[in-house]
This record gives sequence, C-alpha cells and structure tokens, in this order.
Amino acid sequence: MITRTMRVAGGFLALLRTGLIVGLAVAALIYPLAAVSGMGAKKGADALAMPPDALRQAMPAQTTHVYAADGTTLLAQFYEEYRTYTKLDTMSPSIQHAIVAAEDARFWEHHGVDFKGVARAFVANQKAGAVSQGASTITMQYVRNVLRDTARTPAEVNAATEQTGARKLREMKLAIQLEKQMSKNEILERYLNVAYFGHRAYGILAAAEVYFSKKPADLTVPEAALLAGLVQAPSSYDPAGSDARAATTRRDYVIDRMVDLKYLTPADAAAAHATPIALKLSDPPNDCLATRPGWGFFCAMFRSWWADQPAFGANSTERLEALRRGGYKIVTSLDPRVQDIAEQQILKREKTRSPYALGQVAIEPGTGLIRAMAVNRVYSLDRASNGPHSDPRQRKRLRGNYPNTVNPLLGGGGDMAGYQAGSTFKMFTMLAALEQGLPLSTAIYSPKTVQTKYKTGRNSPAHCGNDFWCPSNASNSMTGRQTMWSGFGKSVNTYFVQLEQRVGADSAVRMAERLGLRWRTGVDQLQASPAKARGWGAFTLGVADTTPLEMAGAFATVVADGIHCDPIPVTSITDVDGKPVVDDKGVEVAKPRCAQVLSPDVARAAVDAARCVTGYKAATGDCGGWSTAPRVFPTVRRPVAGKSGTTDDDRSAWFVGMTPDLTIAAFTADPDNPLHRVGAANAGKPRETVAETLRDALAGTPVRGFTAPSSQIVGKKQPAARSKPRTATGTSRG
Repeated sequence: MITRTMRVAGGFLALLRTGLIVGLAVAALIYPLAAVSGMGAKKGADALAMPPDALRQAMPAQTTHVYAADGTTLLAQFYEEYRTYTKLDTMSPSIQHAIVAAEDARFWEHHGVDFKGVARAFVANQKAGAVSQGASTITMQYVRNVLRDTARTPAEVNAATEQTGARKLREMKLAIQLEKQMSKNEILERYLNVAYFGHRAYGILAAAEVYFSKKPADLTVPEAALLAGLVQAPSSYDPAGSDARAATTRRDYVIDRMVDLKYLTPADAAAAHATPIALKLSDPPNDCLATRPGWGFFCAMFRSWWADQPAFGANSTERLEALRRGGYKIVTSLDPRVQDIAEQQILKREKTRSPYALGQVAIEPGTGLIRAMAVNRVYSLDRASNGPHSDPRQRKRLRGNYPNTVNPLLGGGGDMAGYQAGSTFKMFTMLAALEQGLPLSTAIYSPKTVQTKYKTGRNSPAHCGNDFWCPSNASNSMTGRQTMWSGFGKSVNTYFVQLEQRVGADSAVRMAERLGLRWRTGVDQLQASPAKARGWGAFTLGVADTTPLEMAGAFATVVADGIHCDPIPVTSITDVDGKPVVDDKGVEVAKPRCAQVLSPDVARAAVDAARCVTGYKAATGDCGGWSTAPRVFPTVRRPVAGKSGTTDDDRSAWFVGMTPDLTIAAFTADPDNPLHRVGAANAGKPRETVAETLRDALAGTPVRGFTAPSSQIVGKKQPAARSKPRTATGTSRG
C-alpha cells in the first residue's frame, strides 16, 4: 500500500530530477511571505541576503596573540571565539577525510546542495512530524556559520539560525552560488576553520590544541574521527565528560563511514576502533587574567592603550571587539628579562600581603617603549583571601586590595588618580626656569622657612602671616645659598618655591603637561586650570597625583635630550595577512610617537643637576657636598641621574632614576588609604629598588654617558652651601 508520505516523497524526487527545487528556493527568497511557512522574520532574512562574493571574502573571528618583546614568549591571548585560521595543506589528511565522512559524504560530488540528502531528510521529517534531519552540506553549513558570525543585530542572528524552511532554502541558494566561485578545497578549508568543536574551540587548529595539545597536521585517524564527530553535537559527544561512551560510539561511526568512502581499509579501521580515547586537554588562556601573575598589570595597560587607538574602531567598544576578533599578532615592548628583574627587586623588599604597594615602571628613553611594569600585587579578581582594609572606616565592609587586585596601580588605565610624588616635581620647575633663561648657577638664599606670595587657608600647616603659604625645608642643614645643582641634589624646598615664583607656577604646571602628565582628580584639574595655575605654589613640592608610568615617561624625556615619546607598550602589530596595521595617515600604529618638547641644552642642564642627587656629581657645577640619594651611583656603577621624593608625613615615597638606556620610576604608598603613612623606614625602598634594577637590567650592555650642557646655560659658577644633612621630624623631605 502506497502511503501519503511515499507519494509526497515521490513528487519531491520528481522535482529534484527536473531541478525545479532550485527554482523553489529562489522563489522562496524572492517571495518569502508566500512561498514557505516560517518566513515571518523577513527583516532579518533580507539583511542576510549576502552576495556570494561577500561570503567568499568573509573571514571568521580569530584569536589575537600577544607576545613579549622577544616575539616568542606568549604574554596573552584575546578572543571571542578561540580560533586561529590554518591552511588546508597544514592539516592531516585524516581530519579532511573524517569531516567529509561525518558531515557530507557526497561533498566532492554535489554542487552545494545534496539533493539525495534533501529527499532523505524530507521523508524522515514527514514521518517524524518535525525536523529530525537537516540535509545540510558542508557548503551550506559554512554559509550558515558566516551568516551567523557576520550578523550585527539579534534579528540577523535569529534569521541565520532559526529552524525554518526559509533559512534552509536561503542556504541552498547561497551554497549553489558559492560553489561556482570557490573550489571544493577552499570551501573545506573555510569550513574546518569555522566549525565549532566544543570547549570554546572554533576551527580545527583550536580543537586539536584543546583536546590533544597538538597541531592539526599531527592528528591520528582516531583523533581526527573523534573531532569530526563532535561537530554535529559537541555537548552530546563531549569526550571530556564523565562518560565517554557516546563520544566513542560517535567516533567509531565516523571511522566506519571513512571505510565506506574508501578513506580507510578495514584493517586500519579495526586498529582505530581498538585505540582508546586519550585526551591531553588544554585550556586556552583569555585576556589579562590568564597571563602570568606578575605580567597582568602590563597586559591591562596594553589593553587600555589599545582601546584608545582610533585605528581599531570608532570607539573603545569597537576597538576591544577588534582585539578579540581580529586575529592580530602583537609583539609588545615588555622585556621578559627586565620584567623578571623588576619583579624580583620589588618582592625582595615588600611582600604581596603588605598593604603598602611598592611598584616600578621602566621606559626606554628616545622610544617610549615600556620595558617593565612590576608591583607587589597579584593581578586577580579573587579578593576572598585578601587582607583587611587599611582604612578603619572601610574595614567592616571591604577587604583590602592586597595581594589580589586588578586596579591599575602603576598607571595606564582606569580611574585611579595615582599618588602624590613629592619633590620629584621639582624637575618641572627647574626645566621651566632653564627654558626661561635662568642658568644652572642661579643662586638663591634658602632659609629654613620662606614666606611666599601664594595664598593659603588659615588651617594649612604651612600658613603664616596674612594667609600666605610658608613652606619649610626638611633640615636646617639646607639653609644657605643654593644653586640648581645643590638645590636639586639636596631637595631644598625653599630654593625651589622661590625659583617657582620667578618663573611662575603655571609655567611649571604646563611643563609637566608637555612631558606627559595628566590631571585626574577634580582638585588637580581645578588647580591646573589657566585661572588657578599661577597660584598653585605647592605644585613644585609634588602635591598633585601622578603615576609611575607618567613619571618614568617624563624623566625619560629629559635624559633623551628633550625628545618626548608617549609611553607605548608595543613594537609591532600585524593583521591576519601579516601586514603592519596603519592609521588613517598611513603611519604604523606601533611606531613610537615622539616629538622634541625641550631644547637639548635645557634637557642636558637638568640632567647635570640631577646627577648631584645620585652621587655621580655634576659635570659643570658644585653639588654642595651631600645629596638625598648618594648610594645610587655606587650601586648602578654607570652614569646615572635622578630625583627622590617624599610627601608630608611620609605618606608616599618615590625615586626616579635615569640613564641613557633606561629610566625607572618607583613609588611606595597605600593605594587603599592615602593617609596611611609608609614611614621613614620604607621611604628608601623605591631608591634601592630602582638602583638595583638599573644595575641588573643594564648588566652586560655598553656604558653610555651624559652630554654636558653648554657654558651659556651653566652660567657663572658659584659655591653652594656645604653643611651636613640633618632631617627635621615631621617635615616633607625630598
């Protein structure tokens, strides 16, 4: 007896034989509402009417790989779908045969649509009363994946994946057209790079790595059969689950199909059947949380830098999406050896479970390349085991941000303002004075306390007279006639506030901005504004917040003869085709961004004064007999200049050291509670950290010296006060 289903199937086969089914597919696309049921999502379907040439050009999302400066050490990966495109000729023949056996046995025979498979599915679905078979060829599956991956709206995603006849007919039409433009090998290659294999593995390279920790070229027959079997239902056939029987059954089915298609002999199949599943699972890292614990802060700074680059999109959202989907190869500036040294020197002095952060940033002068970023913290979101909050007001409701945190403690992103940097800011006042024509030999009598022209509140600890600001030196030994050499070397507050009055506090503020500093707090932004900057007398003593990244960049400008380079975390960025990424002006995005912001002579003069700080001695003047960091030069054992800095009551301490090859800025403070004093006992840690890091990082490299400034900017040399250092309790020191 002939059943209704058989009659329908016979009619359907007749249509197939005459080729009219293609006409129906086209009609269904042209008249979507009338031709077939399930076509209600017309807007999404119309948006997915992608021409075949666009399908051919479309590339799947790929993983971006980020490397250290050596180009081989993987620093991080960014992906939305873990995938790296790989060519067909680099894949094992076994996986090519297995995927055809599993998904599309007549792949090499049909022209995009397997009409016999469609008829079989039609009959099966009629019997089941629902969709039980799909009859999708590899070409049709590729089309579906591309339509899904290129969808930009929820409606388009739904239209690409909905279980309707309309979607199937659309795929048929596009598959037939695509096969006229692409070879079978091209289609198979594309398919094997878009297919999903479970466990976040998209494409065969990712699948081979995730399940077997090997390359696609090295897959064996049973391994290839296992992976090919996953595509149909990755969760149902997951071999990493508690019960691998379903995975084994599916694998063995694929092996048998390979025999049917003459890809395997029965003997080879029997050997493959007898091979137990032996996984070697790997979990591909994603984003900065998965990188080495000490490298996460550099990685996060890189990610923030990337989000600011217009070459990768119109806004930060688009740029970060490009990072996760673009398949870039990025070589960063991070030097693994220097980074390891920087971390060792930090942890040698401050443990991760200390509430005090001790961190440093190393930058290469003349390029702005960030060579290291280290801090005594672990880059992690897990705060469950963190120590108690150091602010008593927060302790009951919050844990401290140590040892685990993702806060950008070293700069380069986020909302953190940074830390007051104390007397390191005297550099900006000195540069402004030198630029205005005041020579290094400018002599000013510097008493213990001086009354300035700057106004302050009556409650200020430095208040005197009629509400004037009256800062003091840290020691009586600083009293006397000082020059820029001795004033900078001893960090004489009253010398620099008087020098600032001569050049204008606003000139010092603008100088800091030229060298890369930015103001993040409302107070600093107000004080730095054109209306207020001239009255910001305390600026020269470092009351504004900054970061080690900014300070390293600023001092690197000085030692590079006044060439300022924006701190940059990359040395090369290439796209999926291996081409360097350029901006809208054709300039490589990874190229250093440098400009001459100071005259070389002004910069050299500032370096000469900064030599006094480290015990290296100035080339052209008298340092005054003592300095704040005399052990730096004997430690580094090569030409070195720098500046120390502490804030009121030792709430934070800094040191910035500079050589022609590397500049390092280090700080210590409590990021959770700025009022929590680091104390005099900890104030020397940044200085020691920088000195020993410079020594070890530059070991074995040629020794380079500084160029002395001209006699014109040196001026007439005068002796400086040479009294012995004595520190006064409770006073800001430099």
